[in-house]
Amino acid sequence: MPQPPRYPRDFHGHGESPPDAAWPNGARIAISLVLNYEEGGENNILHGDGQSEAFLSDIAGAAPWANMRHWNMESIYDYGARAGFWRLHRLFTGLNIPVTIFGVATALARNPEQVVAMKTAGWEIASHGLKWVDNRDMAADVERAQIGEAIRLHTEVVGAPPRGWYTGRCSVNTVDLVSETAQMDWISDTYDDDLPYWRQVGQRDQLIIPYTLEANDMRFATAPGYIEGEQFFTYLKDTFDVLYAEGLAGAAKMFSVGLHCRLIGRPGKVAGLMRFLDYARGHQGVWFARRGDIAQHWAKTHPPKRFERPSQMDRAAFVARFGGIFEHSAWIAERAFDLELGPAHDTAVGLHNALARMFRSASHAERLGVLNAHPDLAGKLAAAKRLTAESSAEQASAALDTLTDTERETFTRLNTAYVQKHGFPFIIAVRDNTKASILHAFETRLNNGSETEFATACAQVERIARLRLKDILP
Repeated sequence: MPQPPRYPRDFHGHGESPPDAAWPNGARIAISLVLNYEEGGENNILHGDGQSEAFLSDIAGAAPWANMRHWNMESIYDYGARAGFWRLHRLFTGLNIPVTIFGVATALARNPEQVVAMKTAGWEIASHGLKWVDNRDMAADVERAQIGEAIRLHTEVVGAPPRGWYTGRCSVNTVDLVSETAQMDWISDTYDDDLPYWRQVGQRDQLIIPYTLEANDMRFATAPGYIEGEQFFTYLKDTFDVLYAEGLAGAAKMFSVGLHCRLIGRPGKVAGLMRFLDYARGHQGVWFARRGDIAQHWAKTHPPKRFERPSQMDRAAFVARFGGIFEHSAWIAERAFDLELGPAHDTAVGLHNALARMFRSASHAERLGVLNAHPDLAGKLAAAKRLTAESSAEQASAALDTLTDTERETFTRLNTAYVQKHGFPFIIAVRDNTKASILHAFETRLNNGSETEFATACAQVERIARLRLKDILP
């Protein structure tokens, strides 16, 4: 039987209660300044490409020129190397603020002075791929080869291999392919969180440090975007204020700021960045960190935790593990396995939804069968110790395994009357109750109509299933 469809996108993430990052020295926010170094790695027929660059420049509506050099476009990129980089270098070194470089390998190779300045300043130099080109249509084997060549060239030019990676214009395969190298402490080709997280790629737990396209000076060159430094400052300040307040409340976050030499390096734009740095530095508990520092801290403080993921199980393992979540009704797990499961179903809440869907969509007779699969509370099966392990633990949680003779007689009387009237056992999520509240509910619900009780019992079955899943899944 073929494997049913599996949905790869992860909508769960850290969930309802994300962890406190617990940044060093009690910092309430970690700010990662990223300077993309692409000058000399962009599309250009001098670089063996078939057209000129058209992305992220001050030329409005730029389009690639096929088989031609675009002198104006080249000069804008040249400004980033000749003037913009050095303005930013003076700013960051003057404030003693660490920076992470996203360095295109071919660009680094063509800019030796800037590489020396980065290294002298103690900046982290991560890989930004081999060339600053669009990888979306690149075959996986071609991209794999380019990743390998980027690492080789980067190591040759910088003197050390990259420990972090960001392609930017990536393909759907990029993160997996880079993870496969097992050489990166972190990868940033996602924009999906305010905190780092671990991603399982085969047997490797790969740390992901999400990046940003909105707290990013690229908005000076895209629409809708910034047209003056003050707008950039305002957006950075507002982002900082929200994340800083969350940090003060006990949920410290990370704030990435994306920069480009040819964009923010212009005098009228950098003024907004300068104002933001002054503003952020005026607060206590702000950690300006390289991404490598963040990765090292996260790996130590929040190491990966592997668990058996429902969406990655085969059918036999899935049914064996979850077939008893709904009492003696493995068919529910069998049907749920054929749904479009994904990472969102690897939690107790997520998998419960999938199982409950199959229970809700079953026929009346099938659902009645599930109700009748449940034992009487403190009934004959309990006395004979023939309950499932789950039912035994649940009944014990409300001390139903230690009843007095009088209490046992009361439960027996109520059980008999309830089944005679409604045609199925009295079902209640015992772990939500006490012995006294169970007896009260028993006596109250005995007087309800059978249709009402059927709906109530089904809801209680779903509640029991959810509590059982919470025992074994995040």
